[in-house]
Amino acid sequence: MTLRIEDLPKEELFGQGNGGCKACGAAIAGRQAMKVLGERTIITIPASCMATLGGNNQKTAWKTPFYHTLFEMAPAVSSGIRAALEIQGVNDVNVVSWGGDAGSADIGFQALTGAAERNEHMIHVCYDNEMYMNTGGQQSSQTPLYALTSNDHIGKPVKKKNMLAIMEAHGLDYVASASIAYPFDLMEKFQNALANPGFSYIHILAPCYRGWQIPGEKTIEFARLAVESGLWELFEVKKGVRTRTHEPSLIPVADYLLPQGRFKNISKEAVEEIQTSITKYYGRGAK
Repeated sequence: MTLRIEDLPKEELFGQGNGGCKACGAAIAGRQAMKVLGERTIITIPASCMATLGGNNQKTAWKTPFYHTLFEMAPAVSSGIRAALEIQGVNDVNVVSWGGDAGSADIGFQALTGAAERNEHMIHVCYDNEMYMNTGGQQSSQTPLYALTSNDHIGKPVKKKNMLAIMEAHGLDYVASASIAYPFDLMEKFQNALANPGFSYIHILAPCYRGWQIPGEKTIEFARLAVESGLWELFEVKKGVRTRTHEPSLIPVADYLLPQGRFKNISKEAVEEIQTSITKYYGRGAK
């Protein structure tokens, strides 16, 4: 189903009154996703920016049940929630675990891979701001090559871990990438994930303007530049069939990389190396 703006519910199930920074990419992702997930949804979130901005003490920005788990176990808690619902014969509730870099790719990976192997009927979302922003902007496995972080003032020496490929290797029926700059693509992927009776994985690029060292009002713009440069590919895998859901214009990667403060140490040769890799991957030159 192709979504139109008039198809979207007006009710906001996440976002209003959240405790996030202005222009928070994670909050934007949550708002977009909840337009599709709806009120019959239970969310589990490990320690992360999203857990903090979503609610603490007696306040919450979620209008659905929201469970703040320990760092390493959101998918395991979601597995238990799904089992409890099935025992009670409740079949119309969406169960979603929602983690950042650490809660998905690093500290929380053991619970994630276990839930995926069991093909639990749930969705796991990795909202990816490419560093550990909830604890000060440290390097993660999702930090890209050459990027600066609070604990690395030279630049990351190794490439970003390819979580989408790792999750696809589990043999899942649904795996997808998304970006907050392409909301209808993102929401349609949540629709597809909801239609899947097993485990689904959605990986969302959600820039953090503080960590990326860009103006807050340009959060969406840089999410779009990542896609249009080819550095963040939008695709989905349905039952082993891979489809690119947006063809990028392939602007020069320098247009995306160089305005970001986190890439201030990147060399001209490194930018050229990345551009060559992207051009080869897509089989066409940059525009």
